[in-house]
Amino acid sequence: MHHSRGEFPVTQDRNASEPPLPATELLSNAPPSKFLFGATIFLSAFLLFEIQPMIAKMILPWFGGSAAVWSVCLLFFQVVLLVGYLYAHVLVRFSGSPACRWIHVALLAAGIVTLPVMPQNSWKPLGSEDPAVRILLLLLVTIGLPYFLLTATSPLLQAWYVRTRQSGAPYRFYALSNAGSLVALLSYPVLIEPFFSRSHQGWGWSAAFVLFALLCGALALILGSRPRVDAQSPSVASPHPPWTTQLLWVALAACASILLLAVTNHISQNIAAVPFLWILPLSLYLLSLILCFEGHGWYHRGFFLRLLGVALGGMAYAVSPSFANMPLTPLIALFCGGLFVCCMFCHGELARLKPPVEHLTLFYLLFSLGGALGAVFVALLAPRIFSGFYELHFGLVLCAALVLVVLRSDPGSALYKARWQPDWLILVGLACALTASLIVTAHESASNARFRSRNFYGALQVVDTSVAAESDGNPASSGPEARVRELFNGTIKHGIQFLEPARRREPTSYYAPDSGVGLALRTSGAKGPLRVGVIGLGAGTLAAYGRAGDNYTFYEINPLVVRVANQQFTFLQDSPAQIHIELGDARLSLERELPQNFDVLAVDAFSGDSIPVHLLTREAFALYFRNLKPDGVLCVHISNRYLNLQPVLEAAAASFGKQSMLIFNDKDDPAGVSVASWMNVGGPIDLAEANSGTSGKTPAKPLARYLWTDDYSSLFRILK
Repeated sequence: MHHSRGEFPVTQDRNASEPPLPATELLSNAPPSKFLFGATIFLSAFLLFEIQPMIAKMILPWFGGSAAVWSVCLLFFQVVLLVGYLYAHVLVRFSGSPACRWIHVALLAAGIVTLPVMPQNSWKPLGSEDPAVRILLLLLVTIGLPYFLLTATSPLLQAWYVRTRQSGAPYRFYALSNAGSLVALLSYPVLIEPFFSRSHQGWGWSAAFVLFALLCGALALILGSRPRVDAQSPSVASPHPPWTTQLLWVALAACASILLLAVTNHISQNIAAVPFLWILPLSLYLLSLILCFEGHGWYHRGFFLRLLGVALGGMAYAVSPSFANMPLTPLIALFCGGLFVCCMFCHGELARLKPPVEHLTLFYLLFSLGGALGAVFVALLAPRIFSGFYELHFGLVLCAALVLVVLRSDPGSALYKARWQPDWLILVGLACALTASLIVTAHESASNARFRSRNFYGALQVVDTSVAAESDGNPASSGPEARVRELFNGTIKHGIQFLEPARRREPTSYYAPDSGVGLALRTSGAKGPLRVGVIGLGAGTLAAYGRAGDNYTFYEINPLVVRVANQQFTFLQDSPAQIHIELGDARLSLERELPQNFDVLAVDAFSGDSIPVHLLTREAFALYFRNLKPDGVLCVHISNRYLNLQPVLEAAAASFGKQSMLIFNDKDDPAGVSVASWMNVGGPIDLAEANSGTSGKTPAKPLARYLWTDDYSSLFRILK
């Protein structure tokens, strides 16, 4: 019997496996085997999530190495997933027409034509455009059609599978799909990134996509010649899911998506913005989908609700300012563990609410809509409406609210329609306490700031505070504390300036007179006026070394940093040197300019422990030396708690026949000086002059395996 609007026949889930058919039987009257469906779905999911860290790493250098690049990429992936699910939903509803499968085959062929998936250099930003918009357009042109086809595969093939059988378990294919995604994510940093160059990754992925297109196209053509299996009776057709249930699907999916991106943002502010760290939260997100939709009942509401209470409370407590200096390893464990529990709740409830298979594509469509809305909120709205990273606070409150909604709307819940029961009042009280705690935490983090703002590149905060005054050793002779102004990017200090007029021009923080860059500037300056290049503006502290006749050029990608340095600090205005600021990524700016003949070039574009990898490659060093005088000195700030960048610098210096020296200075609170490690690179004689009188040491002979290029880099080899 023909079903109205092309709806599915009614089926019952089953776990019994069906043996795969020989290839010769694929053209018989029997439907294609479950193995062929599963293999195609698994391959599509593998490719879907293999391309995510791959393409993000390819374009990351063009946008300053910012962690926000990953958030915008996830936004693109979620939105295209929504479009793919919508396409699958429409195609299935009109699948009675033979033209539908031919349309899909034609799109698969068009997807092959767009290969390989390598971003073109013409998409490199110029420095004035909105980076989020440019990233979205770049991804659309580079991987848009192949990615769209991969997103549509799982729901489409599940629907086709149901139409060839009177019974089946299509939702288990969703677990299989997420398993393929998880394998892809875990394999990229371990098997792909360390051993294959960027170009080899792009061509290898493209070849695998061709295989997928052939498998999927073959299934479409084979199923087009097969009769559809109809239900035995229309009387058992299930009703359309109510709008309240559909709204709950969207809300649960959106909550999980918000928490995924918010936790990723939170833990990636002080770690390198590279795929292997981003993969951890996303892998836990996928693992929760696998466990919830696999079909063996891994989600037990009572157990996970208890864990959820602990997780929400722990994360709400850990976002307070008092945890800012806590070791990051336990913080990562806390937030990733909390994310997993929250996702198990959201996805477990989604699995409990999944409809009969005739509404399968609608379920996936609204699921993806929720994910896209969550990504839009974090990647596009939050940087514009929040002055700090408050989307995590919002996600925690939303998750607590959804617990109340789920329990009140489920007839099987003991709290169904309960109003004044003690258990219900306790839950409401806990949710209110969580909300109040997060509001207070957000207020505390902003209360002491004289300036707070946020954009695509991060959240900046300026705070006035005091440091201990210098003393001759006699506590009675200690003067009053000195007032200072500090610049923070996230939780990392990026500049300090004394507010007393007599001390405003003192170089502080990581740029003390005995730091690597301080020594290079002082010794090089003895020869006469200097031309100095600085990659990374911060508060403009290095301008304190400027003298009349000197020329300082600062390269800064974040316009908000330029605004703060000019309005909140006076290093730039007080300097007698000529000051120029070039807005945009430093590498792209240096590539467009004529050689600058710098005497000293300082590279200090790192955000906390996050490193823009593209500034440490051999190609980057070639650009630096092109803009340095033959006797110039390159100074690179390599302070980092988790990565040993020294061998990378040594290998790059040796590849150009240059020597390198590590220079370390201790903390000096009265002078406003922070611990810092610099690598100074230059010729043997010039380097010795630039570092005269230091405790630095010439490093051991570097190993070629640490040399990074634009086509290859791996952080696993330099983890501390």
